[in-house]
Amino acid sequence: MTQTLDLSPDELLTTTRTVRKRLDLEKPVPAELIRECIEVALQAPSGSNRQTWHWLVITDAEKRAVIGEYYRLAVEKYLAGSGAAGKLYADDPVRGPIQRRIGDGVAYLGERMGQVPVLVIPCLQAKNLPAGNQAGLWGSILPSAWSYCLAARARGLGTAWTTLHLNYEQEVGELLGLPEDIRQTALIPTAYTIGTDFKPAARQPLDDILHVDTW
Repeated sequence: MTQTLDLSPDELLTTTRTVRKRLDLEKPVPAELIRECIEVALQAPSGSNRQTWHWLVITDAEKRAVIGEYYRLAVEKYLAGSGAAGKLYADDPVRGPIQRRIGDGVAYLGERMGQVPVLVIPCLQAKNLPAGNQAGLWGSILPSAWSYCLAARARGLGTAWTTLHLNYEQEVGELLGLPEDIRQTALIPTAYTIGTDFKPAARQPLDDILHVDTW
């Protein structure tokens, strides 16, 4: 097992950030390191312990470039919309600048997704997507995918949870030869980080969002 960063559980949980501009696009990531992170992720819960997850790890330069172009197109449309991160809370002197920095980061990664050394797509096997409550379905892969991000952080790797590529889910699925019953969950770029000194992010005060027994 690879030596991990000296982080307490709380430090790991509060400093696993979405990394965009600090991904090292030049440094190769050993395949065994990615395997370790996924091994950790497989300890997460899944509905009825079905474990119907699958993990795609893309290192092929040509395929990364194609996926990166789909992601770039999706980011371009996203940034033009009114709901883009950088446009939210524009009049708020505290949150506005933070949102604009996030928007800059999204644009930066949008141009470079295909250059990230490893792209990881956690998937779930599901013949049908129910029209009603899908919480149980996606709850069988999302905890595992986040565990992957935590395991990567502990090993000096950075990740970003992205889903915009799903606007081109069919095209990416065809590129990677996915069966029809395999559903993509996210696109997680993975690379060594430039420095490991990540800090907790600014968040809303707990008392503003905490409700006990009633709203």
